[in-house]
Amino acid sequence: MAEDGEYYGKHGEPRKHDPNFRGPAANRGCTDIICCILFIVAIIAYFAVGILAWSQGDPRKVIYPTDSRGQFCGQAGTPQANKPLLFYFNIMKCASPLVLLELQCPTPQICVQSCPNRFLTLVKAISNQNDFSYYQNFCEDGVTQSMGAAYILSSRLCPATLIPSAALARRCLPSLGQTGGVITVGNSTQFDDGSGNMVDAKNLLAGVSNATVVMEARQVVMKIFEDYTQSWYWILIGLVLAMVLSLLFIVLLRFLAGIMVWVMIALVILVIGYGIFHCYMEYAALKGQAGANVTIQQLGFQTDLTVYLQIQQTWLAFMIILAIVEVIIILLLIFLRKRILIAIALIKEASRAIGYVMCSLFYPLFTFLLLAIVIAYWAVTAVFLSTSNQPIYKVFNDSACMYSRNNCDPANYSSSIMKAHCPDSQCLFAFYGGESVYHKYLIGLQFYNVFLFFWCANFVIALGQMTLAGAFSSYYWAPAKPQDMPAFPIFSSLGRSLRYHTGTLAFGSLIVSIIQIIRVLLEYLDHKLKVAQNKFAKFLLCCLKCCFWCLEKFIKFINRNAYIMVAIYGKNFCTAARDAFFLLMRNVLRVAVLDKVTDFLLFLGKLLIVGLVGVFAFFFFSGKVKAFQNTAPTLNYYWVPILTVVICSYLIAHGFFSVYAMCVDTLFLCFLEDLERNDGTPERPYMMAESLRKILNKKNQSPAAQ
Repeated sequence: MAEDGEYYGKHGEPRKHDPNFRGPAANRGCTDIICCILFIVAIIAYFAVGILAWSQGDPRKVIYPTDSRGQFCGQAGTPQANKPLLFYFNIMKCASPLVLLELQCPTPQICVQSCPNRFLTLVKAISNQNDFSYYQNFCEDGVTQSMGAAYILSSRLCPATLIPSAALARRCLPSLGQTGGVITVGNSTQFDDGSGNMVDAKNLLAGVSNATVVMEARQVVMKIFEDYTQSWYWILIGLVLAMVLSLLFIVLLRFLAGIMVWVMIALVILVIGYGIFHCYMEYAALKGQAGANVTIQQLGFQTDLTVYLQIQQTWLAFMIILAIVEVIIILLLIFLRKRILIAIALIKEASRAIGYVMCSLFYPLFTFLLLAIVIAYWAVTAVFLSTSNQPIYKVFNDSACMYSRNNCDPANYSSSIMKAHCPDSQCLFAFYGGESVYHKYLIGLQFYNVFLFFWCANFVIALGQMTLAGAFSSYYWAPAKPQDMPAFPIFSSLGRSLRYHTGTLAFGSLIVSIIQIIRVLLEYLDHKLKVAQNKFAKFLLCCLKCCFWCLEKFIKFINRNAYIMVAIYGKNFCTAARDAFFLLMRNVLRVAVLDKVTDFLLFLGKLLIVGLVGVFAFFFFSGKVKAFQNTAPTLNYYWVPILTVVICSYLIAHGFFSVYAMCVDTLFLCFLEDLERNDGTPERPYMMAESLRKILNKKNQSPAAQ
């Protein structure tokens, strides 16, 4: 193999011929045992964290609003079950910056059945039995007319006045409007504050604004959740369509690899071209319309994202991005046109291998199931950890008080020293927190939850890679196919991976997880430093983020090839990673030409499936096509199901195409090993298929005639 000499150098010695080698080693032992033990201990500790979180947490704190006594409004089985709404005694108190710091207005809050629908003051209501009966719905329990208005107001048992309000995110907020440019509440420009003073309705704006800052994001989430409830079955249909297209594409690749690749390339170019055309038509249609020439920067952030589709700059940006992608793809195809033919042959060989290991196409479903379990466990644990704080009560007052904002106990506050020094103060619920040992280390438990999530998710992905590598390597090295292959290649490889190489999988996934958690911390620091003006710190942080992103990609590449070598030879992680890296470095030109071109073609396949499903989802949910207008659900944000379908379609396509990618990578490494081990002589024949030998101009010599 003189022509291969250029690939050999300082990157290790070529592997020697072994006449007894027949694929994945049967006699192997457990590898990276220490890391296996560490992983098992970490998993046990993870379960312990979950049990602790589930015993301490209370998701109701996220679902229900909380009154001044820490009770949940609308919770079934409690005295507040029929009172789902939160009512503020004095909404103007919410204009205080405290609401943004502690997410709680410094005014009494109670749970009510419905919001007030008229103007009414306590002084007026107490003189009329019917009015007072209505007013009692917005007072503390036990309030009677005989107490008198002065006592009720000084004890803060009732609000001084009621204002017409509407429910927003389970909270009663003033029904503000605008008439002739003047702010109104309940169709009035002024209202009685309960002490005989008339207050302009515009004074409510600051309080309502601050109160809604806390709730606005939650309101958007509730609308998104409502959209999911209206469109979930259509989303499932879209995902089933993506799965069918992925399976159909893979089946067709087996028989029509060459034609399918060129058809795929043409369709991707056409789909992106149509996207450019559609963006231009939308851009042209908005030309001359009032407000369409507003820039995104001038518009600012809007919770209703459909607003952005009404300005020209959005469609112009989409058109430019798609045009750049189109040009890049065309240029790559021009420069790599000769190498595409070689990649097609490699895909054909991968198709043949998958034909012998058909159950490999369904292995991604097993990976999806394991990942779903990992994600669900992480999400549930995170919710319970974040809601495991205790209610914290603080002193709220109107006049100066030395104990203002100090912690207090509502049970005995009336007889406390703080109440004696500050007679007009109250002990109200402020937020959820805690000062116990558990609460002090709560942030550490959240960090551990995130880290173990990364570790377990990467372990599941690594298990899939090693399992598929073992199955496809048994195909490559089998002298007679399928006679010399295991009866169930996937199950045999999965059993070997879990029995002997759990530690190796844990080792490789641990390295990736550490890098990922560092990247998360860097993103957290970047978020904290956004307000800083230190340009050097920003530059350094940007460089670190870039370096760790590159490091993660490199480690994943090394791990992927290391798992292939472990699946074949049964060595430990470090040895396998070294052997795989040196093997690739000795054949660096082939790596760049064959392997990466094939990855690019498979990526175009994923892009095609996502594009087809995405275009269909856009026309269906947006109502652009008249045939779908009566069928499509009515949504707050039609981009929610579209984005969900596109992202999930990509994940589905990636899952199925990952089988192909792993098959190509495994066969590629095996074929490089084959070139080093063998030379085509009768004593050392090549194990690769005849089609690959033709591409590389390699031949197996016939035995000499006797």
